[in-house]
Amino acid sequence: MKRAFDLTVFPPILFILIGLLLIANVHAADRRKVLEPELPKIVCATLLPMKDKNADQQRIQAAIDHCPSGAAVRFSKGDFISGPLVIRSGVSLWIDSGAVLAASNDPHSYDRGQGLCGTLAGRGDGCRPFITFEGNNGGGITGDGEIDGRGGQLMKGRNESWWQLARRAQKEHRRQNTPRLIEIEHARNLVFYRIRLVNSPNFHMAMNHVEGITVWGVTINAPATARNTDGIDPGAATDVTIAHSIISTGDDDVAIKAGSGGGSRFISIIDNHFFAGHGMSIGSETSAGVSDVLVNGLTLDGTTSGLRIKSDVSRGGLVNNIDFENITLHHNRWPINFDTRYDPAAKGNLIPQFQNITLANIRGGSGVLIMRGYDPAHPLSVTLKNVHFDKEAQWEVENTHVKVLGDIYPKLAPR
Repeated sequence: MKRAFDLTVFPPILFILIGLLLIANVHAADRRKVLEPELPKIVCATLLPMKDKNADQQRIQAAIDHCPSGAAVRFSKGDFISGPLVIRSGVSLWIDSGAVLAASNDPHSYDRGQGLCGTLAGRGDGCRPFITFEGNNGGGITGDGEIDGRGGQLMKGRNESWWQLARRAQKEHRRQNTPRLIEIEHARNLVFYRIRLVNSPNFHMAMNHVEGITVWGVTINAPATARNTDGIDPGAATDVTIAHSIISTGDDDVAIKAGSGGGSRFISIIDNHFFAGHGMSIGSETSAGVSDVLVNGLTLDGTTSGLRIKSDVSRGGLVNNIDFENITLHHNRWPINFDTRYDPAAKGNLIPQFQNITLANIRGGSGVLIMRGYDPAHPLSVTLKNVHFDKEAQWEVENTHVKVLGDIYPKLAPR
């Protein structure tokens, strides 16, 4: 395959000017001043564990429904099992240390009325999420306890788990109908603080049409083999901060998306640690545009991809003004993976364009470093400043304009 790119090396005398320009570009981040959240000050109800777990959903939902905006429903130490819950606007769930809110393993309780939940079909939207925030302004989930999706347990009345269903869907080229752990729709000013989210049957936290979301000190964990268990997926999202969190999953650890629902911009990913998973991703849905994203202080240890921007002609759009700074990568197959041909067989005319991508102060090991623009008329544009990998690392660069502002290793030379 032909590999072509433009390489521009700037002399040291320009570093000060360039640095000032980068500092001046303060818009590539959440525009809010985000500080560490606090636990709720008002508790409207405190729930104690009961022996009869069948009664949990009704009493939990009743407590939420009767809780005023600005207050929290608090879960004391112990085990709770529930079907789908809908959170009122302004209300928080406070899960105490030692408390576990577990999701029911009964597909019927999540079914949207078509009998699809817990089955394979041509579509995968047959299940309600475990926890829904829709139209909310304020509230969220806090505490040092755990929300367990129980994706690895057998579904009630079935001989396979949610995760096994997802794996079978892959083999049979069909769609699994499995519930997301948390779904956030048309919401704003939500806080997720210190909570543990584990073993989701599907995405752990999916967002769509959101503004002003803070995720701070959250732990997300699912096995690397658990398919489609994304950590946090902001879509059509504005002013989102994900900070000081630990994520390990079987799919994208974070994936910023912008499909037909709208673009995503002003997003900060600050001081996080990702283990298993597919890395820090943008895409693959980018048709509405992703811009003004800051990823700073991220460690990726064991993710397949590291820093990833992915799209293709079926869902492509403009990805612009993305800053990756102070990143450490270990044990990654593709530490850098910017690919405009995510699905080589995709059909369409939505050509992905990745522009003004900056990599600054990046340290990594071996692996393949991919920067692949679509064609000479739609090149990828990247600025590299102090990017260092082991000598075994290999660049694969095509249709890319590269500006070099500091030391690069292995050396990147035109071919």
